[in-house]
Amino acid sequence: MNTYHKFCPNVFLAKCTEKHEKGEVIEVTTKYGKENESIVFNLVFERDGFFYYSIVRADGFNVQEWAKQRAERRHDWASSAAQKSNEYFQKSNKHRDFLSLGEPIKVGHHSERGHRKMIDDAWNNMGKSVEFSDKAAEHERVAKYWEKRAETINLSMPESIDFYEHKLEVAKEYHEGVKSGKYPRSHSYTLTYAKKAVNEAQKNYELALKLWGE
Repeated sequence: MNTYHKFCPNVFLAKCTEKHEKGEVIEVTTKYGKENESIVFNLVFERDGFFYYSIVRADGFNVQEWAKQRAERRHDWASSAAQKSNEYFQKSNKHRDFLSLGEPIKVGHHSERGHRKMIDDAWNNMGKSVEFSDKAAEHERVAKYWEKRAETINLSMPESIDFYEHKLEVAKEYHEGVKSGKYPRSHSYTLTYAKKAVNEAQKNYELALKLWGE
């Protein structure tokens, strides 16, 4: 049975008992017993008789699709909350015509109980309308967050080779520019941070090549 193995942040390899060829479709089982059809890319390393391969889901599901689903779910929740907010708002205005007259409550009169109930109902329904309006706004805020995450590229995706190659080129150009004086040093650690960014980009680019390169 092939299982998942955490390799680095965002990246899971297929831990296999047998060797596989690049492009081969295999089943990889999650810790919950669910099997996912996956496409084999590279043999990343061998250890204790197991072969560890970089893989992608055969159905195309990845971190971007996962984020899109979460965004869509939040949009649905926001829509539902907005609808409930509107329903409670309409209820709060059920006796608007009467209450807008500003009639005082006639204490002891047979209308007193009904009058107080109208006011309480209007107040409670307006409160619930505001509550669900706030919920709708929060769901939309989170949905926008996940929509932004849906544009993410990381090491779990073959596209990360081009992505990190570009980041490395940009980091190197900036580092050289700081050294030459092309770019100003805003503080005493500007050059240090620029070099750190180059090292980080280099590391990610090499990992991307190892995972997804030819």
